[in-house]
Amino acid sequence: MPTLPPQPHQRRDMAESFGTDPGLYDRARPTYPDALIDAIVAKSPGPEVLDVGCGTGIAARQLQAAGCRVLGVEVDERMAAYARTTGVEVEVSSFESWDPKGRTYDALVAGMTWHWIDPVAGAAKAAEALRPGGTFAVFWYVLQPPPELGAAFAAVHRDVLPGNPAASRAAAAPLGAYEHFLDRTAEGLGAAFTDVERPVFPWSRAYTRDEWLDQLRTSGMAKPLADAGKLGTVLDRTGAAIDAYGGSFTLDSTAVALIATRA
Repeated sequence: MPTLPPQPHQRRDMAESFGTDPGLYDRARPTYPDALIDAIVAKSPGPEVLDVGCGTGIAARQLQAAGCRVLGVEVDERMAAYARTTGVEVEVSSFESWDPKGRTYDALVAGMTWHWIDPVAGAAKAAEALRPGGTFAVFWYVLQPPPELGAAFAAVHRDVLPGNPAASRAAAAPLGAYEHFLDRTAEGLGAAFTDVERPVFPWSRAYTRDEWLDQLRTSGMAKPLADAGKLGTVLDRTGAAIDAYGGSFTLDSTAVALIATRA
């Protein structure tokens, strides 16, 4: 019987690799659509928010600007230290082992991080941390380049990582990978959550060649590519593809979310 590949939450080396350069991460990663932040704030019964895997505090700062009081939980001390410099309170722990110490929250959010959390253990901890009627909201932004560039990016991954067809598929059609995260999250929620919704939020952003390569350096693929000695090749060839396209492009993309209510 073939061995199944590890799920993202089982790849702790990747989950804890983003703090190599927190400043680059904070600059390169986009913010979340205002409509998504507004929807979470409107649904939450109060202003107390727990941000799981808060990273450098990108979503936390948006929620603070919308009037929320946010506590972050972050596994990487380097990311947590950076977030604190931006005004975000952070406790360092994996979420599965984090101790709420009797505290409860009106909303729990996780931006671009819930796939690194065990879906069953994470849902149980979320149920413990949320007040009855509280809002559970996990979300991802999907980077969808124009079709011609998406095909070029997929070709780079296909050539550089011939043994990993999933990488080229994700580069060409990234929405499918995030739909899998949503399905997996919903399956793990259990009876503690009701009113499960999966809204989508359009967003757009222009990228220069260097801006796109910076976000690629902060992506989940960066560590396995670097470990294989192939990150430089992917960056060079991706940059060449963008140059051939004109040196910049606009993403007309989607943010996907799973929102539920603590029963």
